[in-house]
Amino acid sequence: MRVLLQRVSQAKVDINQVMVGQISHGLLLLVGIAPSDTQTEADYLAHKILNCRIFSDDSGKMNLNIQDVAGQILSVSQFTLYADLAKGNRPGFSNAGQPSMAEPLWKYFNEQLAVQVPVETGKFGADMQVSLVNDGPVTLMYERNHE
Repeated sequence: MRVLLQRVSQAKVDINQVMVGQISHGLLLLVGIAPSDTQTEADYLAHKILNCRIFSDDSGKMNLNIQDVAGQILSVSQFTLYADLAKGNRPGFSNAGQPSMAEPLWKYFNEQLAVQVPVETGKFGADMQVSLVNDGPVTLMYERNHE
């Protein structure tokens, strides 16, 4: 499982010019799921993300997590995080999980996050337009492989 995390001052997802998810101060998560991923990987990454100290304290030091700052999360499914770029010029996506297993796991991941903070989402498999203001900028990649 791979999650590209961006600290944002605002973010939103539109589908066909209709907003389906929007947050202010918080995290935009682009979430990719591999065929071997399970709830174990989702639980691990939800815990890491909820406790990641990337928000500034009163001294300007990144020392606070999303719960400390009453932030929100916008989670967007992103199978292209598993693109194979090794051959040719067209990405291959055979390393990404099939929708039948990836969608329920993405929803489970979002439910685990929502226990602690408000979570908005895009729509799995949709053609989405994601807008954001990256704060910092701060962008991190989390990855948890099936063990």
